Amino acid sequence: MSYILRNYGFFRYFCNRFSDIFGKRTELSTIYYQKMLDINTIEKLDKIATPFYYYDMDLFRRTVDTASELAQQHSIMVHYAVKANVERRLLEYISSKGFGADCVSGNEVLHAHECGFPAGKIVYAGVGKSDKEIYNALKLGIEAFNCESLQEIYVINEMAHVHGLKANVSVRINPDIDAHTHKYVTTGLYENKFGISQHEFDKLIDILKKSEHINFIGLHFHIGSQITRVDEVFALECRRVNEIVAYFERNGLTVSNINLGGGLGVDYDDPDENPIADFGTWFRTISENIVRRDDQKVHVEPGRSLVAQCGTLMSRVLFVKSGETKNFLIMDAGMNDLIRPALYGAYHKIENLSASQRTFYPTHQAYDIVGPVCESSDVWGAGRLLPLSVRGDLMAIRSTGAYGQVMASRYNMKDLAPSVFSDSLEDAAEAVDYFTLSSRA
Repeated sequence: MSYILRNYGFFRYFCNRFSDIFGKRTELSTIYYQKMLDINTIEKLDKIATPFYYYDMDLFRRTVDTASELAQQHSIMVHYAVKANVERRLLEYISSKGFGADCVSGNEVLHAHECGFPAGKIVYAGVGKSDKEIYNALKLGIEAFNCESLQEIYVINEMAHVHGLKANVSVRINPDIDAHTHKYVTTGLYENKFGISQHEFDKLIDILKKSEHINFIGLHFHIGSQITRVDEVFALECRRVNEIVAYFERNGLTVSNINLGGGLGVDYDDPDENPIADFGTWFRTISENIVRRDDQKVHVEPGRSLVAQCGTLMSRVLFVKSGETKNFLIMDAGMNDLIRPALYGAYHKIENLSASQRTFYPTHQAYDIVGPVCESSDVWGAGRLLPLSVRGDLMAIRSTGAYGQVMASRYNMKDLAPSVFSDSLEDAAEAVDYFTLSSRA
């Protein structure tokens, strides 16, 4: 029995024999990893210590290249939203395509610069910039501060004055638009903490005109994330932006840059069908609805749409637990590795990669898939249908390239899941069989 409990291979053999004996011969369904990972690659992944974040570098490059080509066609400037994923290899490639960086902390500003983004292409947003962060960004000579309150503008003007500098400033405006997305990622409603609302416009214009150490360069907007009603929502944003830009220019300010923010959603339900976000519709909608002069630049700030689908959190089944009414798969990855399901109730597709190594398997079973963290909210999905799953199976939690690894923590003193890249699997740490590991005195 002890051999059975510790030996993963036995369980996989058992699944095949169970199918043969009882006639439950359900053919393996066509899944993403049959399309994009061959059996040889899955076998290599199975030898890597879990949990880890796997990055499909081919898909990543195709996504960035697609966005770059379409942006050029529509004369739209792109700044990558660094908060989505700060992995150096990804940032270095994005910066190599000529994109700028959209940062929301002083450390993101410095990291983006270290990863190849020129200071003149870094914009710095965020509602709470510390004096230290403002100073460092001023000294670096960034493209612009995206200011989110009247007091912030005053502070930046005074600090620039003290140090004999002049700061480029865009002002983030709250357009009061419902992005039709999750309440935690809606940012453009009237009473959200982000941006400056209409009741302060006249005071804002007055401050900008009087601030001698600020160079006003434009307006910034961002109404939310994971927007899938692309035509409707972004057309509405553009129409509202047109009104606001016209108001500022009527009142004596030249708006040279119109930054529409990000928010383009991805397909979490079926990442195989739509591996690359709909940049075409996004850019076309902007081009058809935004009013701009020849001397005005239009900017966008994609984050999730560039990196979400290329990332997968790989985990292993530690235990299978059977209750009276449900079955549990207990994984070695938890909410410390990926907090989105616990924080937002976010859905991620989950697949059993080990099943692809079995010729046949019994019919699907429903599982509650949970993590090891000591919190009831550490749940990946309830009632998910999967092939018969056993201890040691390698599982893929899909579409985790954005707001996954970057939001990880060491809660419960768990180790941080490392990055593994599709083009350098040989560099990954190998899994250890602790049952066969030699004991040492």
